[in-house]
Amino acid sequence: MSKKILWYSAVASLVVVLLIHLLDFYKVIYLSREVLLCLRLLVGAVLVVYALRRKKLSVWIFVSMYLGVELGHDLPELSAHLRVISQVFLKLVKCVIAPLLFATLAIGIAGHSNLRQVGRIAWKSVLYFEVVTTLALFIGLAAVNLTKPGEHTGTVAVANHEHLEVQKQGWEEIVLHIFPDNFARSVSEGQILQIVVFSILFGIGLSMVKEEQKTPMLRFLGSLAETMFKFTNIVMYMAPVAVGASIAYTISQLGIGILVNMLNLLGTLYMALIAFLAIVLLPIAFFWKINVRRFFKMVSEPASLAFATTSSEAALPKAMEAMEKFGVSRKVIAFVMPMGYSFNLDGTTLYLSLASVFVAQASGIDLSFEKQLLMVFTLMLTSKGVAGVPRASLVILVGTAASLGLPVEPIFIIMGIDGLMDMGRSAINVTGNCLATVVVAKWEGEYTPPLPEYEEDEEDI
Repeated sequence: MSKKILWYSAVASLVVVLLIHLLDFYKVIYLSREVLLCLRLLVGAVLVVYALRRKKLSVWIFVSMYLGVELGHDLPELSAHLRVISQVFLKLVKCVIAPLLFATLAIGIAGHSNLRQVGRIAWKSVLYFEVVTTLALFIGLAAVNLTKPGEHTGTVAVANHEHLEVQKQGWEEIVLHIFPDNFARSVSEGQILQIVVFSILFGIGLSMVKEEQKTPMLRFLGSLAETMFKFTNIVMYMAPVAVGASIAYTISQLGIGILVNMLNLLGTLYMALIAFLAIVLLPIAFFWKINVRRFFKMVSEPASLAFATTSSEAALPKAMEAMEKFGVSRKVIAFVMPMGYSFNLDGTTLYLSLASVFVAQASGIDLSFEKQLLMVFTLMLTSKGVAGVPRASLVILVGTAASLGLPVEPIFIIMGIDGLMDMGRSAINVTGNCLATVVVAKWEGEYTPPLPEYEEDEEDI
């Protein structure tokens, strides 16, 4: 059986089962639990066969997500104990990030000794980040005003108030948070921006020493970077299992019913993310003459990994590897991508503008256009440089609501489905950062066509 026929069979069977479930939910038809279980298992079997034929990480992640939903729905007691598998995977991925960033950034700066180019890459990256994230904010604002999901929310829950006890950061704290006082602590806490700052300064310092002292360190950094990439490949074998376990745990805790109850808010966010992809990212790719089909094929694995784990950081090593295969120079990747994780979180900034207006709508407060513009400009500043802060999106959202005089109770509704919303925004964060590396690389003349062995298979879908 060819890959295309198997692909169409998998998609068709999945659509049929979803349609049957929908008809059963609205009592249009009635099927016993056993019949529905058999249908779901049949679809799972078809998807597993397809994944075995394709042998691609992105396909296995997609199949694992489906199997995780079924496991969480049919065996919630077992699924409630599977979270540890996904946590082990995330821990292993996060332990790669610091040495990988340190090695690639330091060798990129010291290995070429071109500090002017570092400065050019920096200002070009910041300019790109600011323009794209601002567009994301306005698209989120337009989406929430068109669909008005907060007006159909109903009674606001008031449980778990302690989860909103977070401190809003002032600009002094944000600036101080950028600079490390202890590199080991920055590594242990996963403070990406602090690791980047230390690595840049280390690379500049290394470029200034004599050649006989610099050469051994450059060799060590090169070996460290290559080892970390191989380490990542080993860890990625665990990704499908971790993804399935994470989805199963989420469904066992929230239940599938929450998807129906909050479909309006979820739908608004995902349609806004799709609109951002079509209105902003695609035109940028066409303007810079980027092979769109090949780009999205290369990004599919890290983006699907971020979607399934709700963690942009989990996809960082894989995204760096994918962009290098795509033709971006390693020094541009090492500089632009980690900076993007602090200043170019497109999906998160879009979500923040949407969620802020949702809070007002759910509270019955009509925000004027002027107040909404003020909110957008506030988010333009407060959404930058908070990577590594626990529940950073929540910190910004609560702070924005407080500054506009909005009640915080509607945020409980968002918290209930935040994991499901985080899937989409994490995938867009990764996609946006990958595109940023390609744009800056082309702008800087550091892009070369991919090698022939990475050309796409004609039978791929």
